[in-house]
Amino acid sequence: MIGVRLKWILAALFLALPTGCAHRVLTGVDVLVETRFAALEGQRVAILTNRTGRSSTGRRTIDLLHEAPGVDVVRLLSPEHGLSTDREGKVGDATDRDTGLPVFSLYGETRRPTAAMLADIDAVVFDVQDIGARFYTYITTLGYLMEECAVHGVRVLVLDRPNPIAPAGVDGPSADLDRLDFIAYRSIPVTHALTVGELARWFNAEFDLECDLQVIAMTRWTHAMWWDDCSLPWINPSPNIRNATQALLYPGLGLLEATNLSVGRGTASPFERIGAPWVDGLELALELNRQKLPGVGFTPIVYTPTASVHADQRCEGVSITVVDRELVRPVVLGLTIGWVLEHLYADQFEEAGIMRLMKNQRVMDWWRHTDAPQGRHRYPLFDRPSCWLHTEWFASVWRFEKKTRPYRLYP
Repeated sequence: MIGVRLKWILAALFLALPTGCAHRVLTGVDVLVETRFAALEGQRVAILTNRTGRSSTGRRTIDLLHEAPGVDVVRLLSPEHGLSTDREGKVGDATDRDTGLPVFSLYGETRRPTAAMLADIDAVVFDVQDIGARFYTYITTLGYLMEECAVHGVRVLVLDRPNPIAPAGVDGPSADLDRLDFIAYRSIPVTHALTVGELARWFNAEFDLECDLQVIAMTRWTHAMWWDDCSLPWINPSPNIRNATQALLYPGLGLLEATNLSVGRGTASPFERIGAPWVDGLELALELNRQKLPGVGFTPIVYTPTASVHADQRCEGVSITVVDRELVRPVVLGLTIGWVLEHLYADQFEEAGIMRLMKNQRVMDWWRHTDAPQGRHRYPLFDRPSCWLHTEWFASVWRFEKKTRPYRLYP
């Protein structure tokens, strides 16, 4: 017991040491360590986490809580991609090799915690790194967790983490209310710019979940910080999001995933390239560069993906280079790419798949019929240069920002 206590005391001291970076962010688990796990003292807990749930010292949240005096960890839950974040498709239950704790999958036979998973515990600790896109399923898993914990009288403790694309802002169409599902938990824009802790607070209040919720907030983080401003190591939150640039491009390129287009899965650069056997890479690069999409450039490439769409087939397409991340509008990027593909390759491109992730019929109809997605415009009331696409969802973005402002935890 003395050895265990010494471990977490040393960890807290380490976090308090200067590192030469004035903006080193302490995530929720770091703050929990600093407070000597006071929020969980004397409680039996489950932890919903994966490989991204680590402290600034590199230790797993699982191990820190398992060793913490006064905290009894009885089981683990894992979201899509499993505890190791390297799985695709359904994930089965397992056992954590290091602690011997059972791991119950929430991306297998069920996507909601069952009564058995929540039995005989006081709280579920949520520590998962999100990337800020509506259809990245971790926030739906959080919502389902809160709903079920409210029913079963179990507290939810969210250990907050940065939104790596928060500076890109709130953007994109909100999901239609009749199209909500596992990749659209609520009617929110494609990029929401909030942390999981802020979303949890909003979910709880806006949708009357009546969950006993506590958020352990970060310190030294703001919505203006990109991932490399945080001095935190990048840990892949899923198999094909391998760096912060891919996280930034994902909300746009992800919109194209349900079409017959390769978005780079099965290559070294997923979500930084697109292509297909029926694409002329040079033609596509020229046309996309003519669109003058802010912050990005396009280079023709040839590649052969080893997995997913067009696996083992020669594809031509483009590599996407971020030249100024402050200017990138990922949703406009994705929809403009789709629009160009439809106009160049209407007989081959299966554009209907875009709707599966966009989930907004009005914007989809407009997208199909417009002849100028990149026409310049200025928002009414605000002197903010944009494009015609932005005006199609400006009102819903404004409403979302207004509704969620009271639940923000950071400047």
